[in-house]
Amino acid sequence: MKGLDLSRQYFSAYKSTLFNGLPHEITNRVAVGLVGAGSECLGFDDEISHDHDFGPGFCIWLPHSMYAAWKDEFMRRYVALPSTFMGMQRKESPYAEQRVGVFEIQAFYRSYTGLDRAPQTELEWLAIPEQLLAMAVNGEVFFDPSEEFSSIRQGLLCFYPEMVLRKKVAANMALMAQTGQYNLSRCLKRSDFVAANAARTEFIWSTMAVLHLLYRCYMPYYKWAFRSLVERAQVPNSLCMSLQRMAQLPIDSLNTQEISSVCAVVLGSVQKLGWTSIPGDFLLDAAYDIWQTLDTEDLRLRPLGEGAYRL
Repeated sequence: MKGLDLSRQYFSAYKSTLFNGLPHEITNRVAVGLVGAGSECLGFDDEISHDHDFGPGFCIWLPHSMYAAWKDEFMRRYVALPSTFMGMQRKESPYAEQRVGVFEIQAFYRSYTGLDRAPQTELEWLAIPEQLLAMAVNGEVFFDPSEEFSSIRQGLLCFYPEMVLRKKVAANMALMAQTGQYNLSRCLKRSDFVAANAARTEFIWSTMAVLHLLYRCYMPYYKWAFRSLVERAQVPNSLCMSLQRMAQLPIDSLNTQEISSVCAVVLGSVQKLGWTSIPGDFLLDAAYDIWQTLDTEDLRLRPLGEGAYRL
């Protein structure tokens, strides 16, 4: 059973126990679900995932105004629930941050975005790494009658504003050009295979970041980025397989023509969107053009590379 399904059924089974005897005005402001760190929140968990930080559990989110008064009571009730459910035992690693239990709504979002609300300006959006946004909006909310938790979540699910999206695409395209179209071939000519491997890796990350952005999907951290590209962003299989081949080949057997083909697809995509019409096939030129034609001066004044995906 997938962890998200297990969590949902666990809450359904013990919801009445958790809320027993509590005033309606209290339970009406509580939100419950499973969101945040962990492969189960993305739906990517498997048998290998079961060896740590897995099992029956869920998050309880309380608004700031009631957190101090009620957190201990809700934690007492939560830890009293059975740690085994449907044959699954809860396993928690001492090295992981708290993933389930009781949280303050505003503090939960601050831990991912630095804000206790949805971003309101383009620079606020630009400052939040997409892998953290991916964690803030993954999973599922099972219960939220007041929608205090879900209203912030919906603001984040709206994805980046148009100009921020273009800025981030330009930043990652510039890295694709630097690593894949320029540095990689130079490293190979020098037989510097360590540097060539580093350039290949950076090119793959930057390409996956651009594709996630173009398909309006937050890219998660490195462990799940490629799977997300295939299953969540639903990027065409031909592109995914090109990246797969690049990653699998020995560096001295890498076909740089495949890199050129991927770059051509990305360039064609941004041209089709009307973001650039600059001639040539060097992605850095197109990235610079996208950056300098942004409608927002604040974003044009930021460095070209700001907003690129970083591990």
